[in-house]
Amino acid sequence: MLFTALYHTHKISVTLFVAIYVIKTFLLLVGSKGGLQKFSKFIKVPEMIISLLFLLTGGIMVMSVANFGFLFVLKLIFVLSAIPVAIIAFKKEKKLMAFISLLLLLGAYGLAEVHKIQFSKHYHDFKEEVITNPDASNYDLSLHGKALYNAQCAVCHGEDGTAGLSGAKNLQKSQMNNEQILDIINKGKNTMPKMEGKYNEQELKALVQYVKELRIRE
Repeated sequence: MLFTALYHTHKISVTLFVAIYVIKTFLLLVGSKGGLQKFSKFIKVPEMIISLLFLLTGGIMVMSVANFGFLFVLKLIFVLSAIPVAIIAFKKEKKLMAFISLLLLLGAYGLAEVHKIQFSKHYHDFKEEVITNPDASNYDLSLHGKALYNAQCAVCHGEDGTAGLSGAKNLQKSQMNNEQILDIINKGKNTMPKMEGKYNEQELKALVQYVKELRIRE
């Protein structure tokens, strides 16, 4: 619940933060000196609050990120570089620096989207040999589900379902039925990517079965 609140607060603050910087950059680039000064003065207090929320929620969320890879680190570098560059640009009215700052922010957003796409591509990266053909005599639905779970879900939920990284729910305490589990898998939620169309019917059946089995370990 806390992570969900932080996540949505962060999304709103990021949107407002970028919108303010786009407006200020536009006013600076078109040479509206008086307009930039008036807008900066008008937005000063809200901008301070939004910036604080942006950095605070982002900093807290970073502590529980599951996939701290190269793209994620690069995104952080872009964001942390953009802020001081923008401050100097708007204070000294440096158009090029303001433009570079905006590009860094947009680049960070692009990296976040690429990171999200890559994060949803591990669903067949099995760590162990597993029979996936349901017609095979030695096919095991639970083992199939476990392999799928370990490939895609364990990075946030943990192998036993209790890791809670990136806001992942404790699956041992989950009370969701089959339809609800399927809906979350397909549509995603918060930082969890949607997997609709990436699993076939048998894979979904196996994954749902294994997720429900995790409750037995409580």
